Amino acid sequence: MLLIAASVAVACAVAGCAGPAPACSRPPDAAAVTVPDAAAGFDYQLGGAYDPPEGATVVVRDRLVEPAGAGYDICYVNGFQTQPDASAQMAEEHPELIVHVDGEPLADPGWPDELLFDTSSAAKRDALIGIVGPWIAGCGDAGYAAVEIDNLDSYTRSEGRLTLDDNMALAAEYARLAHEEGLAIAQKNTAEQSRRLAEMGYDFAITESCHRFDECDAYSDVYEVVLDIEYDDELGSGEFAEACAESSRPTTILRDHDLLTPEEDGYVYRACPRPDADAAGG
Repeated sequence: MLLIAASVAVACAVAGCAGPAPACSRPPDAAAVTVPDAAAGFDYQLGGAYDPPEGATVVVRDRLVEPAGAGYDICYVNGFQTQPDASAQMAEEHPELIVHVDGEPLADPGWPDELLFDTSSAAKRDALIGIVGPWIAGCGDAGYAAVEIDNLDSYTRSEGRLTLDDNMALAAEYARLAHEEGLAIAQKNTAEQSRRLAEMGYDFAITESCHRFDECDAYSDVYEVVLDIEYDDELGSGEFAEACAESSRPTTILRDHDLLTPEEDGYVYRACPRPDADAAGG
């Protein structure tokens, strides 16, 4: 694991910063946190918890699930949309914090059981921090080392009700909260905002399909650690092998799109060979 200290950020702010140096991106008031080893094996377990594949020591799980305890655990938090099983309750208890169009809650068109949080004012963002902040703190209490905040790009699906700056203002607060808990924080997707997020204090990146969309460099030019998930319905075995051969920076795995467990039909897990080991999975 890499230790990133606030004092480094101060020095970099004076000297200027270029290239993938996450320590140079951190604000001077950020607490020291650890990020994953850039060469470690990786697994993404949002569809259900299971024993990590051999060699996988960096594991992402949902915030409501116990850490894997395999080495470095990352806690998934949906920071800009509701989780499916909480959508109805959130819409009933906090309708003012959900984007509405024509009087109806606005759902993510790709995930129609997830509703968009309304980040359009400082007051609403403060209220959302009051809800999501305890989730982040809970990740720390559970023993996670980092948080992954999903759906920063919800503004692109908001039918004009939200802006990039609305969501970035909330993203900055999530970074502050994570660091206060001693947790590293991962950028999730939104490649074009990598440098801006790193300057806010984001420590590493978790990406989906960066090889497929040819945007891995947008992350690895900024962060030392990039964890990428490719999906088998988008990237065939041959294409995945090519992605592994072409990539010198992201830690890349191939998963099924539903993120199933090994006991379920359709489960897929493959990992690119790592510098210190053979392939970590099937």
